[in-house]
Amino acid sequence: MPDYGHALEFGTFVTPSAQDPERAVTLAALTESAGLDLVGFQDHPYNPALLDTWTLLSWVAARTTRLRLTGNVLNLPLRPPAMLARAAAGLDLLSGGRVELALGAGAFWDAIEAMGTPRRTPREAVDALGEAIDLIRMVWDTEGRGGVRLDGEHYSAHGMKRGPAPAHDIGISLGAYKPRMLRLVGAKADGWLPSLSYMDTADLPAAHRTIDEAAVDAGRDPRRIRRGLNIQGAILPTGRAFLQGPAEQWVDDLLPLVLEHGFATFHLASDDPRAIQAFGAEVAPALREAVERERGSAGTATGPVRSTAALAARHPGIDYDAVPEGLRSTAVEPGDRSYARVRHTYIHPGRPGLVLRPTTPEEVARALAYARAQDAPLAVRSGGHGISGRSTNDGGVVIDLGAMDRVEVLDPASGRVRADAGARWARVARTLEPHGLALSSGDYGGVGVGGLATAGGIGYMSRGQGLTLDNVTAAEVVTADGRLLRADATENPDLFWALRGAGGNFGIVTSVELSAHPVDAVVFARLVYDAADTPALLRAWGEVQEAAPREATGFLYVAPARQGQGPMAQAMIVHAAAGTGGEVDTERAAAALEPFLTVAPVLDQQASLAPYSAILPVADAAHSGAGGGAFRSGLMEHVTPRAAEGLADLLDSGHAMLLQLRSVGGAVNDVPADATAYAHRTQNFSVSAVGSKRRVGSLDGRWEELGADMEGLYLNFETRTGPEVLAQAFPEPALSRLRALKAEYDPENVFSQNFPIEPAAGGR
Repeated sequence: MPDYGHALEFGTFVTPSAQDPERAVTLAALTESAGLDLVGFQDHPYNPALLDTWTLLSWVAARTTRLRLTGNVLNLPLRPPAMLARAAAGLDLLSGGRVELALGAGAFWDAIEAMGTPRRTPREAVDALGEAIDLIRMVWDTEGRGGVRLDGEHYSAHGMKRGPAPAHDIGISLGAYKPRMLRLVGAKADGWLPSLSYMDTADLPAAHRTIDEAAVDAGRDPRRIRRGLNIQGAILPTGRAFLQGPAEQWVDDLLPLVLEHGFATFHLASDDPRAIQAFGAEVAPALREAVERERGSAGTATGPVRSTAALAARHPGIDYDAVPEGLRSTAVEPGDRSYARVRHTYIHPGRPGLVLRPTTPEEVARALAYARAQDAPLAVRSGGHGISGRSTNDGGVVIDLGAMDRVEVLDPASGRVRADAGARWARVARTLEPHGLALSSGDYGGVGVGGLATAGGIGYMSRGQGLTLDNVTAAEVVTADGRLLRADATENPDLFWALRGAGGNFGIVTSVELSAHPVDAVVFARLVYDAADTPALLRAWGEVQEAAPREATGFLYVAPARQGQGPMAQAMIVHAAAGTGGEVDTERAAAALEPFLTVAPVLDQQASLAPYSAILPVADAAHSGAGGGAFRSGLMEHVTPRAAEGLADLLDSGHAMLLQLRSVGGAVNDVPADATAYAHRTQNFSVSAVGSKRRVGSLDGRWEELGADMEGLYLNFETRTGPEVLAQAFPEPALSRLRALKAEYDPENVFSQNFPIEPAAGGR
């Protein structure tokens, strides 16, 4: 049989013993530290001597960071597929995309029946497994229309709500040996996972032919089906028999299974720590090297294989066959099952032609070089929140940094932190919390580090800590020409200046170093106001907020009257002095918050003492592109009576669905205007309005009437672009300096999609 060209993977197959439950977890952690890729556990829920596999998978996910997890194989008759789909998606989201599914049709039917599940004949068991695969995939397909509906003989759903979508494209493998099961593998599964101890190698060619023929009959390329194998053996000083000898013998024994029988995943069935370590340190790298050498000489095709429908969805202008090695296996195209999870931003829909997902700065550089060679627009994405919508596109290439999401506390004493650009701020907050640290970072945990740290960062602690970018001390960036540079106060300081406020124009920031602050806890208050007298509320809010101590940062959201209900306002106020230095001064917080109760009639109020991480909503891993919207941004020094009247008129006009006032000032204004590319250091409020794209002209007309009370704008809350927007975002002399630096670092204007700054003519 042929080599199907899949990248090799190695894992373990560990006994989930209930007599020594910690041992299974320890061996899983050892699997990760040994450099292996997966850990699997057998699933026999009727056996009290074994731990429940799904519970164990969840526990192991929490105790590891990189290792992928699977049941090997899950007993489908005792695990209803609709619930299994939800459980797998949930654990995949919690673990950062590390769950795979391997299913079995059922064995040991006496024990299964004893647990209350009806016995099935072999034919019924296979048919039920086929229905289960369909049902699971429908649950995960959150872009499908309507609810999940399936009228099968064994499983059904009658309008079940779809989702959640898993964090990555979970593969479904089947443990199969007999012809009907093998045909099901070919027709519907992503992989085949037998145990070699149950088979004779002489039977493998026939089994592969059955799978391949069924795949072709179903209109699938057989190469799309990954072949995995559970193996047993002993790594010994001298050779004795098949998989009974030194590492080099293991390589010789396994090499034909790859090159002649197409297996690409090997699970070592062993509870011996020494064997697991040797498998990872000696066998896996040597076998990878041998396979790479043989494939090179044979010209074996490698990389993902896509369906005919996916190939037909490719966009002109993009050379899909030229995607660099190392990026192919994670690239996503239209027609791929995971496309729905990467195509949109938080609120803006997109239809990119290709999404590349690098994992290192070097891969980012290769992705950028590839993207530059295409006749297609380029977008760069960190977390994907992107209110502007420019972290996706239609028909272009998106470089998605979401896989680069590490967060490290480098020095707890000084608060020095390093965060990858693809990490989200909820993760940053959770990582800092055990060290008594926090960093102001917007009001939403799903925002990506890169987008916020390079454009601004108006957060719940801005008045005390400054903008997020004010706390950036260094950045790693891939420039337009593919260089990997460090930018800080002494190394490339001009680039460092530009990245803090206009970073999207100067390269792809892959990580930042930041200074976090001592914050053990915050007091978080939520107030709901009657906004019937909107101008008075806005004026009073502005006065109270400006007079508040720096520890108190408030955001005000005002919605117009609708459906017979008057206008309403909601305030979120954080007092960040509480808990600093180990003392929880709730009286001081209460005194700071009390004046906010006088702004307008209070309809509801809540206040709680909480870690900073607890007040950041955690986002789903996928964004839905829920129709978009028109955002308009402005900055105000004071909420004057004229400004308050104008904002109230905007709400009354019906052209804005929501008005937001976020307080800045304080520490934000301590920074000199020329210290960063973000030069707005006198204003006390960021004001934004959200309107409908269909009525954007009317919104703009009303917004222009407020111009006399606005000075500058904040790009992260703006969906317009053009020279007039840049002039407001970067007042002179900042814009001229940025244009000169643009001519030096990006003279060809490669980064021209996200509020583009034109390079100065003739360079610096």
